[in-house]
Amino acid sequence: MIRIKRAREILQAFAGRRVLVLGDCMLDHWLWGSVSRISPEAPVPVVDIERSTYTPGGAANVVHNLCSLGASAGIAGVIGDDDSGQRLRDMLAVQGAKVHGLIPDAERPTTTKTRIIAHNQQVVRADAERRLPVDGGVARRMLEAVNGGVRDYEILVVSDYNKGVVTGTVLPAFLAAAREANIPVVAGPKPENMDLFGNATVIALNEKEAFSATGLHARSEEGAEAAAHAIMKRLACTAVLITRGDRGMSLVESKRRAHHVPALARQVYDVSGAGDTVISVLTMALAAGATLVEATQLANHAAAVVVQKVGTATVSPDEILHALREHA
Repeated sequence: MIRIKRAREILQAFAGRRVLVLGDCMLDHWLWGSVSRISPEAPVPVVDIERSTYTPGGAANVVHNLCSLGASAGIAGVIGDDDSGQRLRDMLAVQGAKVHGLIPDAERPTTTKTRIIAHNQQVVRADAERRLPVDGGVARRMLEAVNGGVRDYEILVVSDYNKGVVTGTVLPAFLAAAREANIPVVAGPKPENMDLFGNATVIALNEKEAFSATGLHARSEEGAEAAAHAIMKRLACTAVLITRGDRGMSLVESKRRAHHVPALARQVYDVSGAGDTVISVLTMALAAGATLVEATQLANHAAAVVVQKVGTATVSPDEILHALREHA
């Protein structure tokens, strides 16, 4: 277990860390209400909507988390030329994120997930999106907006939700710019795009994605180690972190013993966006000088905090430190 004093040093060093995120940006729309009856038209609940909120989702939620942790964050991605895209851009800009790499595409809508929540439980989710790869012109504009400034950042993140931004054109150019500038890359790939992530520094994914990518079950510690080693061999990365839900997390580094941490959340209300929180805290800790083991432990405590909140939530350094004290 990381010591409180060391954790405080790392968390205090979060302030001002410079992080650039490439990935699939989304807008999460939340409709909150209550249920008191069943529809006479079909056996479904009728939700009386009481309020509506919006939060950043996908790669935009990673930026949202990074800003909440104290980062100076930039975003490279695609939005629609629509009201939802403008809303998302404005939300990130208000947080202080650099949004010049957020390119509007008139041929696609901003990916929007609408969730209906009743009595703090999700009833249904409706997605509006277009998952085709971004076209060449949009991809060029996005890369032009960020490649010249890659050296302004300490660490890069790739947040892949398989919505069309992470392609064989965009990602290799992004990773090449990172290698040339000697900047580490923390990546959350989808299995469909796994082979594009060769030479990323750290790969973070959940056990379902690890199984899909390797055919190896990661539910046990041994299985997680085997899947991680298979991914490391395939991608020539430095380390693999597999999140395993209520079984915790498993970190595997080359030439080191695997490090397994137990799940800490006493009560889980909502896992929406928890993976974004994990990758954000992991990234910030590495940028602040933490080891991978220390970064994993901090990310695990952050996950324990965020799953106890309803909706796509973020976590602050103070909340992580408080969670560390509680579990200590």
